Amino acid sequence: MSTEITAERLLSAADRADPDQSARLVFQAFLALSRTADRDRLLALLDRVRRAHEVSGSARTELIYRTLAGTAATRAGLAEGPEHLDAAVRIFDRHAFGDDPVLVECALTAVMTLMRPHEARRFAPLLADLDLTPVDRARMLALIGVGDAWAGNLVRGQAELREAARLAGQCGSLDVQAEVTSWLAKCDALRGDLDDAAVHLDQARELAARVGSAWVAHHLPECTAALAFARGDRETWAGLLELVVATDVGATAGLQYEHRWELATHHALAGRPGVAGELLAGVDDPPVSWPGGPVLPAWRAWILDPDAVGTTAALTAALDLLTRPTEQLLAARLAWLLGTHHGRAGRRGEAARLLEQACAGYARTGAAGMLTLVMRDLRALGGAPVAGPSGVDLSPVVGPVFGAPPGGPTLTEAEARVATAIANGLSNREAAQRLFLSVKTIEFHLGNIFRKLGVRNRTELATRRVRAR
Repeated sequence: MSTEITAERLLSAADRADPDQSARLVFQAFLALSRTADRDRLLALLDRVRRAHEVSGSARTELIYRTLAGTAATRAGLAEGPEHLDAAVRIFDRHAFGDDPVLVECALTAVMTLMRPHEARRFAPLLADLDLTPVDRARMLALIGVGDAWAGNLVRGQAELREAARLAGQCGSLDVQAEVTSWLAKCDALRGDLDDAAVHLDQARELAARVGSAWVAHHLPECTAALAFARGDRETWAGLLELVVATDVGATAGLQYEHRWELATHHALAGRPGVAGELLAGVDDPPVSWPGGPVLPAWRAWILDPDAVGTTAALTAALDLLTRPTEQLLAARLAWLLGTHHGRAGRRGEAARLLEQACAGYARTGAAGMLTLVMRDLRALGGAPVAGPSGVDLSPVVGPVFGAPPGGPTLTEAEARVATAIANGLSNREAAQRLFLSVKTIEFHLGNIFRKLGVRNRTELATRRVRAR
């Protein structure tokens, strides 16, 4: 049954119910429509719950009203959202509504919308005792799984999301399955399960299209960007991040600032300070209470002048301010950025310390995919080759691995990866499989590589690499 038909039946029943039951049915209609309906449709549901609350005045109806009002306001970027959501959580706790599935989901929705994912874990024992339909269990388990992953436990979060996706698939709830699978794809990428991430990403796209889920479709570029980053494909990642920033993806998770600062960092370190500055211009720092808020001013200053001793020291010191569960991945990422920057400048001791700090952070959260990439940089710092799939040396470029003609153009990061793979004896198809690219992309890069290095074939490319070493 489509979500529209489900919602229409719930709303029809709400028309004939008493105020308390009407509010419950409207909230269930909201759950059915929240992944597919537009803002106006959801606001109409809020008006119905408000009227039911005005007539009833009960704590149960107020909890539902506050949850819907807070969620709608937050999605619309209105300041009153947190006030409503905080009130919803207080009502739930004050009245101990843990035996009511609808009210449990209200409170769970409230804490997640408040960007307090570490609190989602307290709802897990309640799910075990509630008599839930498979789709209700899938939906709530998915929220708890996202909460665990967001709060720094990717191992548990991934397992819960997999179970939620399975339950949603079993009961044919395609909208829930689409949302859960998109979250799972990002979690897989962070965990280093790249093949699973790619499969889940394709599934999420197809499921979103089948149900017309604008909500899921809006967030898919963020998941795709995570996979590109985990694959080490910085060019694709940067392009996707441009889209993510332009469309304000991640706002409901508080990630819009992190995405923008990350993109500005990419441009700054690539020698495009003007572009970096434009991205940050006119964007105020969020409150310190925002996820990552304590470090964003220092990060901004470093982006605008990454080679200054003062800005680097200030950002390094600010890492100690990232103490909340939701900030663990950001702390590891910034330590990684600073470590590689020190490494490029020849400050090996400080680089090693920060890269080890990043490794510890990613290991602690279960982000094995990110850990692999940091370890690559750490090993390169010590001069040891880094083994890729099947032992292929895929060490990052620290200096010119392939010597270009004097005054000639240098290889891009993507070209250097392709050149390394081909120089190691891989065929175009094998290189495409190892680097997660198409054969045509490999051929395109090879044309540029041969032209830039002044070589005519693969043998000369391998010889050029040996000479450079």
